[in-house]
Amino acid sequence: MSVKRIEAVNDFVVKFANVNGSGSASANELFARSFLRMGIPVSPRNIFPSNIQGLPTWYEVRVTEKGWLGRRGGCDLMVAMNPQTWAQDVKEIEPGGYLFYDNTKPLPKSRFRDDIHVVGMPLTEISNSTYTLPRERQLFKNIIALGALAGMMDLEPEAIAELIGEQYKGKERLLKPNLNALQLGLNYAREHLKDAIGLKAKRAYAVGDQIFMEGNAAAALGCVYGGATVCAWYPITPSSSLAEAFSSYCAKLRVDKETGRNKFAIVQAEDELASIGIVTGAGWNGARAFTATSGPGISLMSEFIGLAYFAEIPAVIIDVQRGGPSTGMPTRTQQSDVLACAYASHGDTKHVLLFPEDPHECFTMAADCLDLAERLQTPVFLMTDLDIGMNHRLCKPLKWDDARQYDRGKVMTAEMLDAGKEFARYKDLDGDGIPFRTYPGTHATKGAYFTRGTSKNPSAIYSEAGPDYQYNMQRLLKKHDFAKTLVPRPVLTPSREPARFGAIYYGSTSPSMNEALEALAEKGIFVNALRVRAFPFADEIQDFVQSHSKVFVIEQNRDAQMKTLLVNEAGINPASLISILHYDGTPITARFITKEISEIVAALNVRPIKKDKAA
Repeated sequence: MSVKRIEAVNDFVVKFANVNGSGSASANELFARSFLRMGIPVSPRNIFPSNIQGLPTWYEVRVTEKGWLGRRGGCDLMVAMNPQTWAQDVKEIEPGGYLFYDNTKPLPKSRFRDDIHVVGMPLTEISNSTYTLPRERQLFKNIIALGALAGMMDLEPEAIAELIGEQYKGKERLLKPNLNALQLGLNYAREHLKDAIGLKAKRAYAVGDQIFMEGNAAAALGCVYGGATVCAWYPITPSSSLAEAFSSYCAKLRVDKETGRNKFAIVQAEDELASIGIVTGAGWNGARAFTATSGPGISLMSEFIGLAYFAEIPAVIIDVQRGGPSTGMPTRTQQSDVLACAYASHGDTKHVLLFPEDPHECFTMAADCLDLAERLQTPVFLMTDLDIGMNHRLCKPLKWDDARQYDRGKVMTAEMLDAGKEFARYKDLDGDGIPFRTYPGTHATKGAYFTRGTSKNPSAIYSEAGPDYQYNMQRLLKKHDFAKTLVPRPVLTPSREPARFGAIYYGSTSPSMNEALEALAEKGIFVNALRVRAFPFADEIQDFVQSHSKVFVIEQNRDAQMKTLLVNEAGINPASLISILHYDGTPITARFITKEISEIVAALNVRPIKKDKAA
């Protein structure tokens, strides 16, 4: 049957289906970045296996002049380079969409769909006839395909050539053959595939001053600017690149110009438990320290996390979440560690969590975590995930106020001790639950205390007396409650019409949620949305829930962990909350959110408050 083809300018989704280790990653990223050079916003996502080579990998590029940064869902053009996933890839194409494939060996019609448009090009034949070495043939086939896409989609070849020039600056031996491969594909498309694809790029001016970076790199830079001098870590996907980025930034920004000495310490420990142990020791000694890990690492670190909580030692833990439990899906994204981190370790514990939405907030919140950890003398978690951490995302430029002073919290000095200031390490003197601490060596005869993970009295002397233990535990609870006044506030996105429904969301769900809110409004479903940015929860979250008949809680895990935390810690009636859960390991899409909420609203038999408006 004949299906009208999709025609779109600066608004479509292109997906590359490749084999891991085939050299496609570089060409795919060049494709995405070429739109940025033309002033068109993009949001790429790399979906890759946890092995090194051989399994399927996908690279999805969302192109939208409107600036939507979440996954839309569906695919308008599939660049199918992996026979193993052919059926799955073909199935994913939108009706009227396009399939671009290597037809060096043409496939029978039965391998295609009647409602898509097939574009074939003999990529292997062209590459084999041009290059002799097997590795060159594979690598340059990807660049030839990039050139063909540029020709069919009106991408500016100059923009791609400029990017290739930057990538291979100083490597002239690689520059020329890459440019030649690009031209081969471009020439073929112009001669044989003119107007084969109705998806076009047109220069725009919609990127503005936004920057394009990964959340892991942004968080690492936030730790540098936030004053971290110690990083202890053990490699684990998807957090390893964060520690590596911190090392790279420190080499540029933390080396004494006169002596050449490093003003930082980075330790790749033997395991996760050792990592958090080093961070805890550094924090006790007065250094700003952090570790980067993922869910399995949190499980292994729990013993030291409990020690840091009970002994009240600053520590920052950056959890780049992935699919669990156990090894789970190491290279897939989830928001599956919320409860594990909120209550990490045995016994009664409650920890401070911050939820960034993009690289910009990874930067600012990483620095905030270091302040909070010292102000509150406790572990603080930055809850990012693979989607934010390992994918490039457009965001606001990173800015730092050079006049900003680090918040070192309540630190008693030698002068204060000599002046007769009372010092009892675990005594609440100010009513906020936070005691004073001293750095090691502060005074020759005063301010010393024994750091212990056992119960103690306010003066840090070992005690098993019930009242001493209860005093400490209640004070820790008071401190956690006081943290409400320090953590980032939630962000309200009000509906343009009166709304019966509310929505609570957090972290990497944000870009898809923003788009879904507009899609729902176009259907006459109006929703007030509140983005939670921290735990403990601000009081306005309870007010928000109480002002709506029902509130959707959108999250990327199976067990509704944020909803559970809201019920347990904010005193919210669970009957007021409706979970929208996405947990297949891929980033949540605007289409998924829109569909789920629309179906629930319809099931609730909501009548329009105005003509053609449901709520």
